[in-house]
Amino acid sequence: MFKNTSVFSSFSVNDLHKAKEFYGHTLGLEVAEIPEMPGLLNVHVAGGHRVMIYLKPDHTPAVFTVLNFQVTDVEKTVDELTGKGVKFEIYKNPEFSTDEKGISRGRGPLIAWFKDPAGNILSVVEAK
Repeated sequence: MFKNTSVFSSFSVNDLHKAKEFYGHTLGLEVAEIPEMPGLLNVHVAGGHRVMIYLKPDHTPAVFTVLNFQVTDVEKTVDELTGKGVKFEIYKNPEFSTDEKGISRGRGPLIAWFKDPAGNILSVVEAK
């Protein structure tokens, strides 16, 4: 039924200005406001795809990863984003943990999680 249908993902934030600054300047993505639809941002990602971010005053951050960025070098990307003020999540539990930089090593591809200003969880994952 949807085999040839275009799709896009969306998630909410509690401050559209902070989201536009973070996704546009910190992450370096093309972000466009939608004049005819106040409270919405289109974030353009590789491959001609987009993610819609919408304002929700009673926003509750997702407790799962809402967006994964595939990169060729997680270590380098973590260093670059840390230099821009992004803080990576540190997980310490017996079944799953990250190192002091926030990188999970040894169980699948290298991956590191961080949050946007609204508290949504994002990741950089190494594509091989």
